[in-house]
Amino acid sequence: MNTSPDVDAWFADLDHPLKPAMQRVREVILAADPRMTEVVQYGTVQFTYASPMAGFVQVKDTKRVSLMFNAAGRLHGDFPHLEGKSVKYLRFSNLAQVDELSEELRRITQAWCSYKDGTEGGRPA
Repeated sequence: MNTSPDVDAWFADLDHPLKPAMQRVREVILAADPRMTEVVQYGTVQFTYASPMAGFVQVKDTKRVSLMFNAAGRLHGDFPHLEGKSVKYLRFSNLAQVDELSEELRRITQAWCSYKDGTEGGRPA
């Protein structure tokens, strides 16, 4: 996995009841494809390959973890838990829910990498 010391530090400073769920999201995304990386940008963690795929948003919300995908509507695949029209979200209320949706999150990540490469899994912009 391509972990970043800056993201490690961001998590070390994070005081959040759902921190384990956020860390599991991180693990799933980074393990899904070796091309995926992470950065701290705009005060939060962004997951990137070629351009940002998703990032944690609404981090002050202590009741759920929100992962925002800017261009998920361009991806091929069945992702039933993505919410929203143009900007899409995956939301998790606990660690068990991250584990339940980890396969879908893995497939979204792989579809993103394929989309950015112009191969199967996404349609080029």
